Amino acid sequence: MNLRDAEPDDVDDIRRVARESLDASYGDVVTEDVLLDAVDMWYGEDALAEKITDDSTFLPVALEGEEVVAFAESYVVDRRERVGEIDWLHVHPDYRGQGFGTALLTRVESMVRDAEVTRIEGQVLKTNESGTAFYEQSGYEQAGERGISIGEQEFAELLFIKQANYGEQILVEAHTDDDGTRVYVAYDESSRGSEAPFYATYTDRSHTDRYGFFCGGCRSFDAAIGTMDEVQCTNCGNRRKPARWDAAYLWQGRSEGSIEHHRVRRSLSP
Repeated sequence: MNLRDAEPDDVDDIRRVARESLDASYGDVVTEDVLLDAVDMWYGEDALAEKITDDSTFLPVALEGEEVVAFAESYVVDRRERVGEIDWLHVHPDYRGQGFGTALLTRVESMVRDAEVTRIEGQVLKTNESGTAFYEQSGYEQAGERGISIGEQEFAELLFIKQANYGEQILVEAHTDDDGTRVYVAYDESSRGSEAPFYATYTDRSHTDRYGFFCGGCRSFDAAIGTMDEVQCTNCGNRRKPARWDAAYLWQGRSEGSIEHHRVRRSLSP
């Protein structure tokens, strides 16, 4: 997984992801023609190209290899408070459940926090149960409901909010271990696992002191590493295949020919 800001050449890929995502989430309640019209209305080629180059719009994409498989769209608005609004977060159905949505949400939250917002808002159609569960599991609270038209059909859209807490950098997820060590999960540094990505963790926000790995599947720090850099979550069995030797990952406690714990850690709360 790799995250970066959207580029002009990503327009067609973003439209493809939006179309496939909308079809997977709403295809049972909205006709294909209506969904295609919605993509053209919300993600028209010219409008999307303008958003990508507009400094007031935050539009990161997630890639698997060289392929765009997810994206988010958000921006900052000034009301009585300064608010970060997440309009859309789409993950291609083939890549759902692999941590792409969580990584993109973390990236967006960091971007709008940098703009000094007071709170962050997310919106999702009420019929999208997985979407509502995603926001709830990410620390958002339901704060309202409104009607939205897609074609000639009317749908209920739910509003979710999270207060911006500047005690922590939202670019990373922080955790305090039993020994008092504060660790930071870097969602923009990941490697593919058999069930979900593994994310690099550090003991400092500047990402200079490596700590270990965080399992994106069960959200656990119980990772073990072998001599060829294979990584296995001892909590859920998620596993990263062996990689070439890299001295940067040598830690105390490893013995040749075996997989050992670097440190034993508690799971992050969802």
